[in-house]
Amino acid sequence: MAFPEGRTEQPLPGLNWRPMTADDLDGVVEVARIGFPDHFEGRDCFENRLALNAGGCFVLAAPDGPVRGYMVAYPWRREAAPALNTLIDALPDDAEVMYLHDLALHPEARGGGHARPVVEALADLARADGWPELALVAVNDATPFWARHGFVVHETPAMAAKLASYGDDARYMLRPL
Repeated sequence: MAFPEGRTEQPLPGLNWRPMTADDLDGVVEVARIGFPDHFEGRDCFENRLALNAGGCFVLAAPDGPVRGYMVAYPWRREAAPALNTLIDALPDDAEVMYLHDLALHPEARGGGHARPVVEALADLARADGWPELALVAVNDATPFWARHGFVVHETPAMAAKLASYGDDARYMLRPL
């Protein structure tokens, strides 16, 4: 079995995706700090997204174990992204896509094939709810990762200034459903 560069251990066993709860938020912040050190978002931001769209918030954990991954998604406007680490008063009435705000895995959980099931579950949920696309901003050189999950870079002048605030490697990506 091949492991990601620098990995020699087996991925953690017994991890499963489940709906996020308020009790998971400290663990989510811990994983976010590791996964996105240059794009910090506080506990209040995750608490806000959970309150706005609990159906799009999931954690990866073993029963009675710590959070080892999370995903946050909610309806949003196409060719737009909320500012990092800001609270949202309400989801937009004119939302056009399901926006995948974050997906992060703790280093101990990487390489175990955990991302695909939750991304596909989100795609199924979004499709069933009538959303035509998933959208996201890829950071940390993750464009190839997201391309393997069916996302395509969507160059748009509307996102140019926003993407600059995420870093040079940030790309707005869409996945048709």
